[in-house]
Amino acid sequence: MNEELKNGLEALTIELKGKTEQEVKTAIDSFEAKFQDVVSKEVKEVKESFEVELKAVKDHANKLDVKLQEKVKSEVKGDFISKALADNFEEIKSVEDGSRKQFKTEVKNMALTSALTGDQPRDYNFNVVSAPSPLVNVSDLVGVRQISGGTYTYVRVSKATGSISEQTEGASKSQIDYNYEMIDVNTDYLAGYARYSKKMRNNLPFLQSSLPVELRRDYIVAENTKFVSVLEAEATASTITAGNEIERLLNNISVLANANFQANGIVINPLDYFKIITTEKSTGAGYGLPGVVTVDGGVLRVNGIGVYQATWVAENKYFVGDWSRANKIVTEGLSLAFSEEEGTNFVTNSITARIEEQNAIAVEQPAALIFGDFTTAA
Repeated sequence: MNEELKNGLEALTIELKGKTEQEVKTAIDSFEAKFQDVVSKEVKEVKESFEVELKAVKDHANKLDVKLQEKVKSEVKGDFISKALADNFEEIKSVEDGSRKQFKTEVKNMALTSALTGDQPRDYNFNVVSAPSPLVNVSDLVGVRQISGGTYTYVRVSKATGSISEQTEGASKSQIDYNYEMIDVNTDYLAGYARYSKKMRNNLPFLQSSLPVELRRDYIVAENTKFVSVLEAEATASTITAGNEIERLLNNISVLANANFQANGIVINPLDYFKIITTEKSTGAGYGLPGVVTVDGGVLRVNGIGVYQATWVAENKYFVGDWSRANKIVTEGLSLAFSEEEGTNFVTNSITARIEEQNAIAVEQPAALIFGDFTTAA
C-alpha cells in the first residue's frame, strides 16, 4: 500500500473514533476526494468496513437504551420505595448519632421563624382599648350654673353684731347688722387639641370614633384637677384629729349638722375607701364595721351618706360636705370641634381636633364643705 495512503488511513482511523454516522460519512467523503485517483478501490473497502462497524455500534447502543427503559418501567410499576429500602437497608439502619448519612438537602421541621415570609394572618378588633375615666367627678357632685358673660358674682351674707332677743317693756328692741360680700368668680377656658394627618384618618378607621373619647376623658381629668385645688383652698379645714377613718368622718358629719348643713357626700381616695372596708374591731379580733356603716350594692355609706371614690383626692385626704353649696359656673359649655383649615392644616393635609369649655367653680358657702386629713394627730 502506498505510504501516503497508509498514513492517511491511520489518521482517518483515529479521527473516526467516537464520531456520529454523519461525521464518519463526511470524513470518508473528504478522504476519497483527496485520494480519489490513487486508492479508489482501497477507500471503498475501508468505507464499507467502517460503515459495518458503525452499524454494529449503533445497534448495540439501541439495545442498551431499550433495556434501560424497560428496567425503569419495571421499577415504577413495582413497589419502588420498598425496593429502595430493601436495596439500602444496611445503610439506612446505620443512620444513628455516630454514623449519619449526608444528603444534599436536609429536611427540617417547619417553624414560623424559618418557613414563613411576611406576617401571619391576624384578627383585628377596632374597639379601641382606652384608659378608664374617673369613677366620680367634681361636676357630678356640685350644681351647674350657666351664665352669659365671663364673671359670675354672688352675694355672701354674714351676721356682724346683734341678735334677735325678747323686748323688755319700754326698752328698745335688739338691733342686728349684717355684712354683705360681693364675690366674683371669673370663668376661663380649659382646653386642649390634637393634630393628626388626613392619611392617618383614612388608614385608621377607628380614629374618628376613638379620638373624641380620649379627649373627653383627658378633659374631665384636667377639670377635676382644676376644681379640686379650689375646693381644698376654700373649704373649711377639719378640726377632728383623733380616731380612725370612720370615727373622723362621723365627727365631721356632726360638725356640719351642728352648723345646720346636711352632709350629702363624702369623697375619699380609693385606697382609703378599701382601708375603711377592712377596719378591724380591734387588733387581732377580725374585721367589723359599726352599725352606722353599711355597704349597699357596692356603695359604702356612713350614717346613710354615700362615700365616693375619687382619684383626684390625695390618699389620706377627704371631703365631707353639703355639695349643693358649691356650683360649677359655665360660660360656654364643653365643645369638640374638628378643622382642616386651622394653621397650616390645608397645605399639610392635617386635621385639628379641639376640646374646650369656659368654666370655673364657686364654693359659695365654705362652711358647708370640710377638708380633712386622716393622718393629722392632736
